[in-house]
Amino acid sequence: MSEPLTWGDIEQAAALIIRAALPTGTRVVNELPADLEKKLPLVQVQIAPGGGDDRVTDTALVDIDTFHSTRTGMWDLAREVRAALLAASGTHVPGARVVIDTVDTASRPAPVPYGSPAIRRAVATYALTSRAQAPA
Repeated sequence: MSEPLTWGDIEQAAALIIRAALPTGTRVVNELPADLEKKLPLVQVQIAPGGGDDRVTDTALVDIDTFHSTRTGMWDLAREVRAALLAASGTHVPGARVVIDTVDTASRPAPVPYGSPAIRRAVATYALTSRAQAPA
């Protein structure tokens, strides 16, 4: 009987890729802190519903929220995140045990009100495909 395959942690992989590309001091998280306005700039990475697999290739949708204190800062951060993710096609992310085949923009960054005048947010969705890996 053959070993079961795994696709690794694509949410962690996306967070690691983004964290490595951003300036020191920019937080990359999965869950928002209670005092968000004190932790800016910040990027939230979360797996979104949808996607699927064909038993070899997994397609995962990843929602990225970029938070900043200014609109210009929000746009700059969203562009840096987008560039980092799109450049990750064809890479191995050892910390998440993932090989990323492709990254496509499913929904480009767009401003979405957060409910606080001190916080600006852009939301985007990316589709990442990754190959199944044999267990180590």
